[in-house]
Amino acid sequence: MANNSGKKWWKEAVVYQIWPRSFQDSNGDGVGDIPGITSRLPYLADLGINVIWLSPVFASPNDDMGYDISDYRAIMPEFGTMEDFDQMLETAHSLGIKILMDLVVNHSSDEHEWFEQARSSRDNKYRDYYIWRDSSGVDAEGKPLPPNNWGSEFGGPAWEYDETTDQWYLHMFSRKQPDLNWENPAVRQEIFEIVRFWLDKGVDGFRLDAINIISKPEGLPDDPSVVPGKHSSSIPFVIAKGTKVHEWMHELNMETFDKYDCMTVGEMSATGPEEAVRFSGFDTDELHMIFHFEHMGLDSDPATGMGKWSYKPYQLTEMKEILNTWQTKLDGRAWGSLYWNNHDQPRLVSRFGSDAPEYRELSGKMLATVLHGMQGTPYIYQGEEIGMTNVQFPAISDYKDLDSINFYTDMVEDHQTMSPDEAMSLIYAKGRDNARTPVQWSAEENAGFSSATPWIGLNPNYRQINAAEATGRADSLWHYYQKLISLRRDELQDLLVYGSFLPLDAEDAQVYAYERHGEGGKLLVLANFTDQELERSYQALGQGQVELLLSNYADQEELADQGLTLRPYEARIYKIS
Repeated sequence: MANNSGKKWWKEAVVYQIWPRSFQDSNGDGVGDIPGITSRLPYLADLGINVIWLSPVFASPNDDMGYDISDYRAIMPEFGTMEDFDQMLETAHSLGIKILMDLVVNHSSDEHEWFEQARSSRDNKYRDYYIWRDSSGVDAEGKPLPPNNWGSEFGGPAWEYDETTDQWYLHMFSRKQPDLNWENPAVRQEIFEIVRFWLDKGVDGFRLDAINIISKPEGLPDDPSVVPGKHSSSIPFVIAKGTKVHEWMHELNMETFDKYDCMTVGEMSATGPEEAVRFSGFDTDELHMIFHFEHMGLDSDPATGMGKWSYKPYQLTEMKEILNTWQTKLDGRAWGSLYWNNHDQPRLVSRFGSDAPEYRELSGKMLATVLHGMQGTPYIYQGEEIGMTNVQFPAISDYKDLDSINFYTDMVEDHQTMSPDEAMSLIYAKGRDNARTPVQWSAEENAGFSSATPWIGLNPNYRQINAAEATGRADSLWHYYQKLISLRRDELQDLLVYGSFLPLDAEDAQVYAYERHGEGGKLLVLANFTDQELERSYQALGQGQVELLLSNYADQEELADQGLTLRPYEARIYKIS
């Protein structure tokens, strides 16, 4: 049985997520691709990251932008060839960068050969690769009713009727993403073989998409939380009531991951710290770490029943309670992952900082300091390191994200429960396309992303916010990330990676403060989350030798005993020995 309590390379890693479609186009078709990624690997090596999480590049009809896979052993033609992939992997490894693939095995595409066979007849050998059920009855017009009331994550019922075989198949996401039946041992064996295929090719691990919903509640009962006419997802119900996920995760690990020196991280919504320890505890033999979502709900209003499609200003005290709890509950028991944004979330500075010109970089540096100062493996999402912001396209027709389009259709067109402006304001705040506009490489045409019109619109601020400008300016957000990564990977590894976490002043609604304790002393991390100047004092500043390691302001005042002034969005890391 493995024990992961000691030093491991994946604990010391800094991960950079690439969403390929919007990263870099190499062939002038307006779509990012694998050769484009290869061309930008020196940029990432300069930044200092040493692991890439690569969002799906498998063959896919792109109903959900690659998270609907039609062939797990082939590359999407838009992205290139398997030879292109092998070249990228070889180049990354030569630069000291490892590659994590995105493993999507809760569901496949409905255009996967397994499903095309499965839907052809009830007695096909692939039928039991998916979850099929009879109708629960018929409505007043004689139309078949779904097996239960479950709602999909993308709106509407989680069941699709198939006339050919007079049954319904389950899809917790899009109707073109039928859920795989993990109860079937043959399905699990197929997944093991897919994992081995990629590990044998030389990839260094996996991010496992929606992996905690693979086990469905026994008997598939109705979900009591579903509200008719609302955008209600049954995923939390499935997670709460599924019974076999740990059994299957252990089996997956022992059959595949445990036989390689690889890294695994599971995407797990509706999961708290104690459950996380069951998945990623140092002696559980399931996963190395998980992504939780508790802090991603800080700016949603639970009273609406609309999940992420609601908005309220987040409170720093709530953020601190969530993140501090995860830090302290996992410490010494399990490993955590640290992130502020990804391909499914709004842009960091627009959401938790300020995208006003005078504060965009300051708040970006502040937020980076808070995250990279914590225990766990940090993840940077493409464009985060240059402070890319949310986008506001004028019309729903400008959007590509299925989730946003379905939400708008549900609320505005089908149920008339929101005005177009109300729906668009929520899409501006929460929509996934905020993260999916092309990376802003330069002020040149199409932001240096492509020589052709990009597949989705650019954020018009690319002429001011771009990588060429940021890498060329010594005090930029990009260079600040470079310093943070360097501290974590070199000078302060024992403290920043492995040190324990001590939260301070939990009730302070304006400043996030905490200490890290370990070999070589302790660190004090301070972050002003407001645009106000604040006076604070900290006991640690009056103890021992105090050294300012990092600040997001160029000039620094002398410490007045234990007191100091924190300017708008100011962040500091002190070492105390």
